[in-house]
Amino acid sequence: MSVPKNVPSLLLIGSDVALADALRSQVADVFELETIAELSRVAAQVRSQLPAAVIADFRIVSGGGHAEEVLLDEFAGLPRRPLVIVLTGQECPEPIERHIACTGAVSLRGPVDIDEIVSYLPGFDSDGLDDELTELEVAEPRVVAEEDPEFVLSGLTRRFETKTARLQMMLSDLEVAARHDVTLLLIGETGAGKTYLARLIHEISPRRNEPFLPIACGALPSDLIESEMFGHVKGSFTSAHADKDGKFIAAGQGTILLDEIDVLGPEQQVKLLRVIESGEFEPVGSNRTHKSQARLIVASNVDLQPLVEQKRFRPDLYYRLNMLKFDIPPLRARRPDVVPLAKKFIEEQAAKHGIEIKSIEDSLFVSLLSYPWPGNVRELEHVIQRAVIYCRDGVLSARQLPAHVVACQPGPGQFAPGQFMPGQFSAGQFSGGQLGPAAEAGPLFDRFADDDFMRGSLGRQVALSEREIIEQTLFQNNQSRTNTAKALGISRVTLYNKMKKYGITK
Repeated sequence: MSVPKNVPSLLLIGSDVALADALRSQVADVFELETIAELSRVAAQVRSQLPAAVIADFRIVSGGGHAEEVLLDEFAGLPRRPLVIVLTGQECPEPIERHIACTGAVSLRGPVDIDEIVSYLPGFDSDGLDDELTELEVAEPRVVAEEDPEFVLSGLTRRFETKTARLQMMLSDLEVAARHDVTLLLIGETGAGKTYLARLIHEISPRRNEPFLPIACGALPSDLIESEMFGHVKGSFTSAHADKDGKFIAAGQGTILLDEIDVLGPEQQVKLLRVIESGEFEPVGSNRTHKSQARLIVASNVDLQPLVEQKRFRPDLYYRLNMLKFDIPPLRARRPDVVPLAKKFIEEQAAKHGIEIKSIEDSLFVSLLSYPWPGNVRELEHVIQRAVIYCRDGVLSARQLPAHVVACQPGPGQFAPGQFMPGQFSAGQFSGGQLGPAAEAGPLFDRFADDDFMRGSLGRQVALSEREIIEQTLFQNNQSRTNTAKALGISRVTLYNKMKKYGITK
């Protein structure tokens, strides 16, 4: 029977062809079935053409279900919320389970039952279904890696590469702003790459052949920040034994990065606003007015709006800077970039320390993907440096990583309410079987394909890594199952089941 025009649509998220065919045969008279395998495409599709219902096949997820939770949250925020049916295995990832509990989405666990799925759809009832399709026998679903295109922003000496859609959009806007003579505000956690990005902005700007001078406000005593920026004259304060040019003079027509702007005091904020507006300033202790010709980039590791509300930051300066604000996402929100960054750092550190890396085991990347990186890109670089230094046989694996990274137990971080908390990205939330073969390391590690890793390693290799992580975490918590479950971010029941599965005894 042909589908009438203006028929409501039913969206199936997943790559299981057998499931799609079975659903299509059941709902053809009522719905037009659309299927999308890549999570990155779903949100835009739903916003442009709101379906009557969504069936999310999350029986296999990579990354513990956090990307899937974000997508489900987008559905819940739509003006007209579609019916959402979530298919999972018997063990539902905790982020997805939490969303279902909060929103009332339909949760179906275990083997797929077409009758049960269709019975929840509007316009159907269980009495009118074909008995021949009551039970669906399908092949085990496979993990499909999202083929995110890579965005590259290149300067004279550096480049910024990312496969994260959110960061790609930000970099695209930033590239346009960088080519114009405007003040930019970069917001991002410590180690997220603000200084690196500021240097790149300078290199793609018309000022690329002029000096780039950073000022780390947080590393300077408050009474010296103004002198560092604007300079001082001899005798203006106790240690001023000679005249000194500040960065605004020394930079000439180059670029100044003013990092940790949030530590500036009220008087310094007033003077900075004046420089931004008119370019004018006076060195400390001088009555002579200078005019800056430098381009200014300011950065902070905290959002400035709460500081305005707390009357710690001037509203006029905030609104002046906020016109061109760019938020740099933390590394835990850039999971597609973790493996490419790790490979880049492995190559750099191997060359720096003269160490030959012959191959890379999948376990290394699984541990890196599981860890939340509270120290962001800088922490990842230091962890890779340590791993390369301790690699004595030419084979990099999780064995060379720090214990807290393997156990997914980060130290103090910069997590805000509602963001990732330690333990949510435990390797135990991946599903699969045995470890895949180690990757061969070429000059650029190009023999280790990211997509192959995401399809194969994340879908197959967890058993050995998961057992090792559980055993290590039990040891670190004196065999306390309660504390171990809390550290891994899973329930005690889940921990007991996994210990039983792997034959782990106290």
